[in-house]
Amino acid sequence: MNASAIPDSPIDIPSTAEPQSVVLAGGCFWCVEAVYRQLRGVREVVSGYAGGAADTANYRAVCTGRTGHAEVIKITFDSAVLTLGQLLKIFFVVTHDPTELNRQGNDVGTQYRSAIFYSNQQQHDVAAAYIQKLDAARIFSEAIVTTLEPLENFYPAEDYHQDYAALNPQQPYIACVALPKVEKLRAMFPEMLKKTGTP
Repeated sequence: MNASAIPDSPIDIPSTAEPQSVVLAGGCFWCVEAVYRQLRGVREVVSGYAGGAADTANYRAVCTGRTGHAEVIKITFDSAVLTLGQLLKIFFVVTHDPTELNRQGNDVGTQYRSAIFYSNQQQHDVAAAYIQKLDAARIFSEAIVTTLEPLENFYPAEDYHQDYAALNPQQPYIACVALPKVEKLRAMFPEMLKKTGTP
C-alpha cells in the first residue's frame, strides 16, 4: 500500500492547548501500542480495556471473549503536532486490518474487534466521515467493519502489558506480529516518527 494513495480524513478536530486523547481497538493491544509509541506528538500510550464492566476488566476475563470488552489503547497526544485524523490514518492502514470482523489474524473474538471508542461527538463525526471516505476510495478490497462505540469507561491493563513490545522484543508474537507493524509505519510514514532519543 502506497502512503500517497491514502486520503486524509475529510474533517478533523482543531488543535487545543490541552492534550487530547482517543481510545482505539485494533486487535492485540501490544501491537497497536508498539506502533503509536513511535509517533511524534504522542505523549502517552496506555494499554487497557473498554466496552465492558469494571469487575471483568482484567486480562484473564477479557480473553474469554464474553465480557464485552475490547483490548484497547488510550493515546494522549499534542493536537498541535498530530491530529485525530492523522492518528486514524495510522489506525486504519498500519496497526490492523479494519475489514476483519471480531478478529485480527489468529486472534479471534470480540475482544479483538476493530473499534473506535469516541469520547465526544466531534470524535464520532471525524471517524465516521473518514470510514466513509476510505470505503468510497476502495482503499481496502473489503468494506471496513470498524465499530464506533461511545467511551463509557477505560480500564488500564495490568502493569506487565504496558510497553510490552519494547520490553519483550524477542517474544515470538512480538517478533512476528508487532514489530512488522512498526517497520511498516517507519516505511510508510517516516515524517511522522519521533526523532531518535525522544521519549
